[in-house]
Amino acid sequence: MPQPIPPLSVTAYTATTALGVGKAALRSGLEASRSGLRANDFGEPAGQRLATWIGRVDGVEAVQLPAALADLDCRNNRLAWLGLGADGFLEAALAARERYGAGRVAVIMGTSTSSIGDTELAYTLLDAEGRMPAPMRRSEIHTTHSLGLFVQKALGLAGPNETLSTACSSSAKVFASAERLIRLGLADAAVVGGVDTLCGSVLFGFNSLELVSDQPCRPFDVARGGISLGEAAGFALLERVSTAPTLAALGRPGGGSGASAAAPRLLGYGEASDAHHMSTPHPEGAGAERALNDALARAGLAPDAIDYINLHGTASAKNDEVEAALVARRFPARTHASSTKGFTGHTLGAAGIVEAVISLLALDTGLMPGTVNSTALDPVCGPQIRLAPAHGEVRHALSNSFGFGGNNCALIFGKGAAA
Repeated sequence: MPQPIPPLSVTAYTATTALGVGKAALRSGLEASRSGLRANDFGEPAGQRLATWIGRVDGVEAVQLPAALADLDCRNNRLAWLGLGADGFLEAALAARERYGAGRVAVIMGTSTSSIGDTELAYTLLDAEGRMPAPMRRSEIHTTHSLGLFVQKALGLAGPNETLSTACSSSAKVFASAERLIRLGLADAAVVGGVDTLCGSVLFGFNSLELVSDQPCRPFDVARGGISLGEAAGFALLERVSTAPTLAALGRPGGGSGASAAAPRLLGYGEASDAHHMSTPHPEGAGAERALNDALARAGLAPDAIDYINLHGTASAKNDEVEAALVARRFPARTHASSTKGFTGHTLGAAGIVEAVISLLALDTGLMPGTVNSTALDPVCGPQIRLAPAHGEVRHALSNSFGFGGNNCALIFGKGAAA
Protein backbone atom coordinates (compact mmCIF):
# COMPACT_ATOMS: atom_id res chain seq x y z
CA MET A 1 0.00 0.00 0.00
CA PRO A 2 1.26 3.53 -0.72
CA GLN A 3 2.09 5.86 2.15
CA PRO A 4 0.09 9.03 2.98
CA ILE A 5 1.08 12.05 0.90
CA PRO A 6 1.30 15.74 1.83
CA PRO A 7 -2.02 17.32 0.79
CA LEU A 8 -2.21 20.02 -1.87
CA SER A 9 -4.43 23.10 -1.72
CA VAL A 10 -6.92 23.60 -4.54
CA THR A 11 -6.81 27.39 -4.62
CA ALA A 12 -9.03 27.85 -7.69
CA TYR A 13 -11.32 25.62 -9.71
CA THR A 14 -13.98 25.94 -12.38
CA ALA A 15 -16.02 23.95 -14.88
CA THR A 16 -18.01 24.81 -18.00
CA THR A 17 -20.57 22.20 -19.04
CA ALA A 18 -23.93 21.79 -20.72
CA LEU A 19 -25.39 23.41 -17.58
CA GLY A 20 -23.55 26.64 -18.37
CA VAL A 21 -20.32 28.55 -17.85
CA GLY A 22 -18.76 28.35 -14.39
CA LYS A 23 -19.55 26.97 -10.96
CA ALA A 24 -22.73 28.98 -10.32
CA ALA A 25 -24.46 27.49 -13.37
CA LEU A 26 -23.24 24.04 -12.44
CA ARG A 27 -24.41 24.33 -8.84
CA SER A 28 -27.80 25.71 -9.89
CA GLY A 29 -28.47 22.73 -12.17
CA LEU A 30 -27.31 20.22 -9.57
CA GLU A 31 -29.46 21.74 -6.82
CA ALA A 32 -32.56 21.82 -9.02
CA SER A 33 -31.91 18.33 -10.49
CA ARG A 34 -32.06 19.97 -13.92
CA SER A 35 -30.41 18.06 -16.73
CA GLY A 36 -28.39 19.91 -19.35
CA LEU A 37 -28.94 17.23 -21.99
CA ARG A 38 -30.70 18.00 -25.28
CA ALA A 39 -31.70 16.12 -28.42
CA ASN A 40 -28.64 15.87 -30.63
CA ASP A 41 -28.13 19.03 -32.69
CA PHE A 42 -24.42 18.55 -33.38
CA GLY A 43 -22.83 17.80 -36.73
CA GLU A 44 -23.61 18.43 -40.38
CA PRO A 45 -25.47 17.57 -42.48
CA ALA A 46 -28.39 17.61 -40.11
CA GLY A 47 -29.98 14.61 -41.80
CA GLN A 48 -27.07 12.40 -40.78
CA ARG A 49 -27.01 13.28 -37.09
CA LEU A 50 -27.10 10.41 -34.65
CA ALA A 51 -30.45 10.02 -32.87
CA THR A 52 -29.28 10.52 -29.31
CA TRP A 53 -29.06 13.10 -26.53
CA ILE A 54 -25.97 15.19 -25.86
CA GLY A 55 -24.51 17.63 -23.34
CA ARG A 56 -23.54 20.52 -25.62
CA VAL A 57 -21.96 23.75 -24.37
CA ASP A 58 -23.66 26.83 -25.82
CA GLY A 59 -21.58 29.62 -27.30
CA VAL A 60 -18.41 27.73 -28.24
CA GLU A 61 -18.71 28.62 -31.92
CA ALA A 62 -18.89 32.33 -31.08
CA VAL A 63 -15.69 32.37 -29.00
CA GLN A 64 -12.96 34.57 -30.48
CA LEU A 65 -9.43 33.73 -29.41
CA PRO A 66 -6.92 36.54 -28.83
CA ALA A 67 -4.66 37.19 -31.82
CA ALA A 68 -1.68 35.74 -29.96
CA LEU A 69 -3.47 32.38 -29.74
CA ALA A 70 -4.86 32.29 -33.29
CA ASP A 71 -2.32 29.70 -34.46
CA LEU A 72 -3.92 27.20 -32.05
CA ASP A 73 -7.51 27.98 -32.99
CA CYS A 74 -9.88 25.00 -33.04
CA ARG A 75 -13.20 24.20 -31.43
CA ASN A 76 -11.61 22.36 -28.51
CA ASN A 77 -9.31 25.26 -27.68
CA ARG A 78 -12.17 27.74 -27.99
CA LEU A 79 -14.00 25.75 -25.32
CA ALA A 80 -10.80 25.78 -23.25
CA TRP A 81 -10.62 29.58 -23.53
CA LEU A 82 -14.27 29.90 -22.54
CA GLY A 83 -13.59 27.74 -19.49
CA LEU A 84 -10.40 29.54 -18.47
CA GLY A 85 -12.34 32.81 -18.29
CA ALA A 86 -14.87 31.54 -15.73
CA ASP A 87 -14.78 32.01 -11.95
CA GLY A 88 -11.66 34.18 -12.07
CA PHE A 89 -9.56 31.15 -12.93
CA LEU A 90 -7.41 32.91 -15.52
CA GLU A 91 -6.54 35.61 -13.00
CA ALA A 92 -5.75 33.02 -10.31
CA ALA A 93 -3.40 31.16 -12.65
CA LEU A 94 -1.63 34.37 -13.65
CA ALA A 95 -1.25 35.28 -9.96
CA ALA A 96 0.37 31.89 -9.35
CA ARG A 97 2.75 32.62 -12.21
CA GLU A 98 3.76 35.83 -10.44
CA ARG A 99 4.20 34.02 -7.10
CA TYR A 100 6.37 31.19 -8.35
CA GLY A 101 7.70 32.17 -11.77
CA ALA A 102 6.53 30.97 -15.18
CA GLY A 103 8.97 28.05 -15.19
CA ARG A 104 7.75 26.70 -11.83
CA VAL A 105 4.07 26.23 -12.72
CA ALA A 106 3.23 22.99 -14.52
CA VAL A 107 0.38 22.52 -16.99
CA ILE A 108 -1.17 19.04 -17.01
CA MET A 109 -4.21 18.54 -19.22
CA GLY A 110 -6.41 15.51 -19.83
CA THR A 111 -8.30 14.93 -23.06
CA SER A 112 -9.61 12.06 -25.12
CA THR A 113 -10.29 13.64 -28.51
CA SER A 114 -8.61 17.06 -28.17
CA SER A 115 -8.83 18.82 -31.56
CA ILE A 116 -9.77 15.77 -33.62
CA GLY A 117 -13.00 17.47 -34.70
CA ASP A 118 -10.98 19.99 -36.69
CA THR A 119 -8.85 17.19 -38.15
CA GLU A 120 -12.06 15.46 -39.27
CA LEU A 121 -13.17 18.69 -40.94
CA ALA A 122 -9.82 19.12 -42.65
CA TYR A 123 -10.09 15.68 -44.23
CA THR A 124 -13.45 16.59 -45.77
CA LEU A 125 -11.79 19.57 -47.46
CA LEU A 126 -8.79 17.88 -49.11
CA ASP A 127 -7.87 19.35 -52.49
CA ALA A 128 -7.23 17.41 -55.69
CA GLU A 129 -3.69 16.67 -54.54
CA GLY A 130 -4.86 15.31 -51.19
CA ARG A 131 -3.72 18.34 -49.18
CA MET A 132 -5.59 20.07 -46.39
CA PRO A 133 -6.64 23.70 -46.92
CA ALA A 134 -3.73 26.05 -46.16
CA PRO A 135 -5.26 27.49 -42.96
CA MET A 136 -5.57 23.94 -41.54
CA ARG A 137 -1.96 22.92 -42.19
CA ARG A 138 -0.97 23.54 -38.59
CA SER A 139 0.65 20.44 -37.16
CA GLU A 140 0.03 21.43 -33.53
CA ILE A 141 -3.73 21.35 -34.10
CA HIS A 142 -3.69 17.78 -35.33
CA THR A 143 -2.17 16.30 -32.17
CA THR A 144 -3.57 15.32 -28.79
CA HIS A 145 -1.09 17.77 -27.21
CA SER A 146 -2.88 20.71 -28.86
CA LEU A 147 -4.75 21.34 -25.60
CA GLY A 148 -1.65 21.37 -23.39
CA LEU A 149 0.18 23.67 -25.79
CA PHE A 150 -2.81 26.01 -25.89
CA VAL A 151 -3.27 26.31 -22.12
CA GLN A 152 0.44 26.83 -21.51
CA LYS A 153 0.61 29.57 -24.13
CA ALA A 154 -2.62 31.20 -22.95
CA LEU A 155 -1.23 31.45 -19.40
CA GLY A 156 2.32 32.39 -20.39
CA LEU A 157 3.80 29.45 -18.49
CA ALA A 158 7.07 27.61 -19.11
CA GLY A 159 7.09 24.73 -16.63
CA PRO A 160 6.49 21.02 -17.29
CA ASN A 161 3.68 20.49 -19.78
CA GLU A 162 1.86 17.17 -20.10
CA THR A 163 -1.23 16.00 -21.93
CA LEU A 164 -2.73 12.77 -20.60
CA SER A 165 -5.04 10.71 -22.80
CA THR A 166 -6.31 7.65 -20.95
CA ALA A 167 -9.91 7.76 -22.14
CA CYS A 168 -12.42 8.65 -19.43
CA SER A 169 -9.87 8.82 -16.60
CA SER A 170 -7.68 11.38 -18.39
CA SER A 171 -8.49 14.51 -16.42
CA ALA A 172 -8.65 12.68 -13.11
CA LYS A 173 -5.12 11.37 -13.54
CA VAL A 174 -3.85 14.94 -14.01
CA PHE A 175 -4.18 15.42 -10.23
CA ALA A 176 -1.93 12.41 -9.59
CA SER A 177 0.69 13.64 -12.04
CA ALA A 178 0.63 17.13 -10.51
CA GLU A 179 1.09 15.76 -7.00
CA ARG A 180 4.18 13.84 -8.06
CA LEU A 181 5.73 16.81 -9.88
CA ILE A 182 5.20 19.11 -6.90
CA ARG A 183 6.32 16.57 -4.27
CA LEU A 184 9.49 15.82 -6.25
CA GLY A 185 10.34 19.52 -6.51
CA LEU A 186 9.89 19.76 -10.28
CA ALA A 187 7.15 22.39 -9.91
CA ASP A 188 5.76 24.63 -7.18
CA ALA A 189 2.20 24.69 -8.52
CA ALA A 190 0.19 23.09 -11.29
CA VAL A 191 -2.70 24.09 -13.51
CA VAL A 192 -4.60 20.85 -14.12
CA GLY A 193 -7.73 20.23 -16.12
CA GLY A 194 -9.35 18.72 -19.13
CA VAL A 195 -11.29 19.70 -22.24
CA ASP A 196 -13.14 17.51 -24.72
CA THR A 197 -15.51 18.61 -27.45
CA LEU A 198 -18.09 16.64 -29.37
CA CYS A 199 -17.06 15.29 -32.75
CA GLY A 200 -18.12 12.63 -35.22
CA SER A 201 -15.50 10.12 -34.13
CA VAL A 202 -16.87 10.18 -30.59
CA LEU A 203 -20.57 10.07 -31.42
CA PHE A 204 -20.40 7.39 -34.11
CA GLY A 205 -17.53 5.52 -32.48
CA PHE A 206 -19.41 4.96 -29.24
CA ASN A 207 -22.55 4.17 -31.21
CA SER A 208 -20.66 1.43 -33.07
CA LEU A 209 -19.97 -0.17 -29.68
CA GLU A 210 -23.73 -0.11 -28.99
CA LEU A 211 -23.14 2.06 -25.91
CA VAL A 212 -25.13 5.17 -26.87
CA SER A 213 -28.69 5.69 -25.63
CA ASP A 214 -31.41 7.20 -27.79
CA GLN A 215 -32.85 8.77 -24.61
CA PRO A 216 -31.28 10.93 -21.88
CA CYS A 217 -28.96 8.62 -19.94
CA ARG A 218 -30.27 7.06 -16.70
CA PRO A 219 -27.32 6.02 -14.52
CA PHE A 220 -27.94 2.97 -12.31
CA ASP A 221 -31.57 2.75 -13.44
CA VAL A 222 -32.90 -0.76 -13.85
CA ALA A 223 -33.90 0.17 -17.42
CA ARG A 224 -30.74 2.15 -18.33
CA GLY A 225 -29.97 2.03 -22.02
CA GLY A 226 -26.50 3.52 -22.47
CA ILE A 227 -24.56 6.77 -22.33
CA SER A 228 -25.27 10.34 -23.39
CA LEU A 229 -22.13 12.05 -24.68
CA GLY A 230 -21.17 15.58 -23.72
CA GLU A 231 -18.45 18.19 -23.86
CA ALA A 232 -16.88 20.30 -21.13
CA ALA A 233 -13.88 22.27 -19.91
CA GLY A 234 -12.61 22.30 -16.35
CA PHE A 235 -9.53 23.51 -14.50
CA ALA A 236 -8.00 23.52 -11.02
CA LEU A 237 -4.94 25.20 -9.51
CA LEU A 238 -2.90 23.07 -7.12
CA GLU A 239 -0.34 24.49 -4.69
CA ARG A 240 1.54 23.31 -1.62
CA VAL A 241 -0.43 23.93 1.56
CA SER A 242 2.57 25.76 3.05
CA THR A 243 2.73 28.32 0.24
CA ALA A 244 -0.90 28.55 -0.90
CA PRO A 245 -2.76 31.78 -0.10
CA THR A 246 -5.78 31.65 2.23
CA LEU A 247 -9.31 32.25 1.00
CA ALA A 248 -9.13 35.72 2.52
CA ALA A 249 -6.03 36.53 0.49
CA LEU A 250 -7.76 35.17 -2.59
CA GLY A 251 -10.84 37.30 -1.93
CA ARG A 252 -13.10 34.25 -1.81
CA PRO A 253 -16.07 33.83 0.57
CA GLY A 254 -15.17 32.09 3.78
CA GLY A 255 -11.86 33.89 4.17
CA GLY A 256 -12.90 36.57 6.65
CA SER A 257 -10.28 38.00 8.97
CA GLY A 258 -8.20 36.51 11.72
CA ALA A 259 -8.29 32.70 11.49
CA SER A 260 -8.70 32.21 7.75
CA ALA A 261 -10.28 29.17 6.17
CA ALA A 262 -8.06 27.24 3.80
CA ALA A 263 -8.92 26.11 0.30
CA PRO A 264 -10.12 22.52 -0.16
CA ARG A 265 -7.38 19.95 -0.57
CA LEU A 266 -6.35 17.01 -2.68
CA LEU A 267 -5.71 14.32 -0.07
CA GLY A 268 -5.18 11.16 -2.08
CA TYR A 269 -5.34 9.44 -5.43
CA GLY A 270 -5.19 5.91 -6.74
CA GLU A 271 -4.45 4.68 -10.24
CA ALA A 272 -4.77 1.18 -11.66
CA SER A 273 -4.98 -0.54 -15.01
CA ASP A 274 -6.55 -3.98 -14.96
CA ALA A 275 -6.36 -4.34 -18.79
CA HIS A 276 -9.30 -6.75 -18.61
CA HIS A 277 -10.92 -5.73 -21.90
CA MET A 278 -10.78 -2.90 -24.42
CA SER A 279 -14.22 -1.56 -23.53
CA THR A 280 -15.66 -3.62 -20.66
CA PRO A 281 -14.69 -3.28 -16.98
CA HIS A 282 -13.32 -6.15 -14.91
CA PRO A 283 -16.38 -8.12 -13.72
CA GLU A 284 -15.35 -7.86 -10.06
CA GLY A 285 -14.09 -4.28 -10.39
CA ALA A 286 -10.52 -5.33 -9.55
CA GLY A 287 -8.83 -2.26 -11.02
CA ALA A 288 -11.43 0.12 -9.65
CA GLU A 289 -11.06 -1.33 -6.17
CA ARG A 290 -7.28 -1.13 -6.30
CA ALA A 291 -7.51 2.56 -7.29
CA LEU A 292 -9.92 3.12 -4.38
CA ASN A 293 -7.63 1.34 -1.91
CA ASP A 294 -4.58 3.35 -3.01
CA ALA A 295 -6.50 6.63 -2.80
CA LEU A 296 -7.66 5.84 0.74
CA ALA A 297 -4.13 4.82 1.74
CA ARG A 298 -2.56 8.02 0.39
CA ALA A 299 -5.25 10.08 2.16
CA GLY A 300 -4.83 8.08 5.40
CA LEU A 301 -8.59 7.48 5.55
CA ALA A 302 -10.98 4.57 5.97
CA PRO A 303 -14.07 4.20 3.73
CA ASP A 304 -16.41 5.41 6.49
CA ALA A 305 -14.68 8.83 6.39
CA ILE A 306 -16.10 9.52 2.91
CA ASP A 307 -19.29 11.59 2.99
CA TYR A 308 -19.95 11.99 -0.74
CA ILE A 309 -18.98 9.87 -3.75
CA ASN A 310 -19.21 11.16 -7.29
CA LEU A 311 -19.59 7.90 -9.19
CA HIS A 312 -18.32 7.23 -12.69
CA GLY A 313 -21.88 6.06 -13.42
CA THR A 314 -22.07 6.18 -17.21
CA ALA A 315 -25.47 4.40 -17.51
CA SER A 316 -23.89 1.56 -19.47
CA ALA A 317 -25.01 -1.86 -18.28
CA LYS A 318 -21.70 -3.30 -17.05
CA ASN A 319 -20.03 -0.14 -15.69
CA ASP A 320 -22.93 0.66 -13.40
CA GLU A 321 -23.31 -2.92 -12.23
CA VAL A 322 -19.63 -3.26 -11.28
CA GLU A 323 -19.35 0.16 -9.65
CA ALA A 324 -22.59 -0.23 -7.69
CA ALA A 325 -21.38 -3.55 -6.28
CA LEU A 326 -18.05 -2.00 -5.27
CA VAL A 327 -19.71 0.89 -3.44
CA ALA A 328 -22.25 -1.41 -1.75
CA ARG A 329 -19.56 -3.66 -0.27
CA ARG A 330 -17.08 -0.97 0.77
CA PHE A 331 -19.07 1.99 2.13
CA PRO A 332 -21.59 2.45 4.95
CA ALA A 333 -25.25 3.03 4.12
CA ARG A 334 -25.09 6.69 5.22
CA THR A 335 -22.61 7.58 2.43
CA HIS A 336 -24.29 9.71 -0.26
CA ALA A 337 -23.28 8.56 -3.76
CA SER A 338 -24.52 9.75 -7.13
CA SER A 339 -23.70 9.92 -10.82
CA THR A 340 -23.81 13.35 -12.45
CA LYS A 341 -23.55 12.11 -16.05
CA GLY A 342 -27.28 12.79 -16.47
CA PHE A 343 -26.63 16.51 -15.90
CA THR A 344 -23.66 17.01 -18.23
CA GLY A 345 -23.43 13.93 -20.39
CA HIS A 346 -20.33 11.78 -20.38
CA THR A 347 -17.64 14.33 -21.21
CA LEU A 348 -14.99 11.66 -21.79
CA GLY A 349 -11.51 13.12 -21.25
CA ALA A 350 -13.05 16.05 -19.36
CA ALA A 351 -15.21 13.86 -17.10
CA GLY A 352 -12.57 13.56 -14.38
CA ILE A 353 -12.10 17.30 -13.90
CA VAL A 354 -15.83 18.10 -14.13
CA GLU A 355 -16.65 15.55 -11.45
CA ALA A 356 -13.68 16.65 -9.33
CA VAL A 357 -15.14 20.17 -9.47
CA ILE A 358 -18.54 18.83 -8.38
CA SER A 359 -16.81 17.06 -5.47
CA LEU A 360 -15.01 20.29 -4.52
CA LEU A 361 -18.35 22.12 -4.65
CA ALA A 362 -19.76 19.52 -2.27
CA LEU A 363 -16.97 20.34 0.19
CA ASP A 364 -17.45 24.08 -0.18
CA THR A 365 -21.27 24.18 -0.14
CA GLY A 366 -22.52 20.93 1.40
CA LEU A 367 -24.50 20.14 -1.78
CA MET A 368 -24.55 16.43 -2.61
CA PRO A 369 -26.22 16.00 -6.02
CA GLY A 370 -28.72 13.33 -6.88
CA THR A 371 -28.82 11.10 -9.97
CA VAL A 372 -31.00 12.90 -12.49
CA ASN A 373 -33.21 11.15 -15.11
CA SER A 374 -33.16 7.86 -13.18
CA THR A 375 -36.36 6.70 -11.46
CA ALA A 376 -35.92 3.08 -10.34
CA LEU A 377 -32.50 1.92 -9.18
CA ASP A 378 -31.17 -1.44 -10.31
CA PRO A 379 -31.48 -4.00 -7.47
CA VAL A 380 -27.68 -4.38 -7.52
CA CYS A 381 -27.40 -0.88 -6.02
CA GLY A 382 -26.95 -0.41 -2.32
CA PRO A 383 -28.48 2.34 -0.17
CA GLN A 384 -25.54 4.65 -0.90
CA ILE A 385 -26.72 5.58 -4.40
CA ARG A 386 -29.28 8.40 -4.20
CA LEU A 387 -31.68 9.85 -6.73
CA ALA A 388 -32.42 13.10 -4.87
CA PRO A 389 -29.92 15.80 -3.88
CA ALA A 390 -29.15 16.49 -0.23
CA HIS A 391 -27.31 19.04 1.89
CA GLY A 392 -25.05 18.36 4.83
CA GLU A 393 -21.50 18.58 6.06
CA VAL A 394 -19.10 17.08 3.55
CA ARG A 395 -15.66 16.58 5.07
CA HIS A 396 -14.29 14.18 2.48
CA ALA A 397 -15.38 13.48 -1.09
CA LEU A 398 -14.38 10.70 -3.47
CA SER A 399 -14.50 11.00 -7.26
CA ASN A 400 -14.31 7.87 -9.44
CA SER A 401 -13.15 7.87 -13.07
CA PHE A 402 -12.94 4.59 -14.96
CA GLY A 403 -11.68 4.49 -18.55
CA PHE A 404 -11.61 2.01 -21.42
CA GLY A 405 -8.98 -0.68 -21.07
CA GLY A 406 -9.49 -0.74 -17.31
CA ASN A 407 -7.62 2.55 -16.81
CA ASN A 408 -8.99 3.66 -13.46
CA CYS A 409 -8.45 6.64 -11.15
CA ALA A 410 -9.92 7.57 -7.76
CA LEU A 411 -9.45 11.00 -6.17
CA ILE A 412 -10.11 12.04 -2.57
CA PHE A 413 -10.62 15.68 -1.60
CA GLY A 414 -11.07 17.14 1.85
CA LYS A 415 -11.86 20.40 3.57
CA GLY A 416 -8.93 22.65 4.34
CA ALA A 417 -8.13 23.30 7.98
CA ALA A 418 -8.56 26.78 9.50
CA ALA A 419 -5.30 28.70 9.67
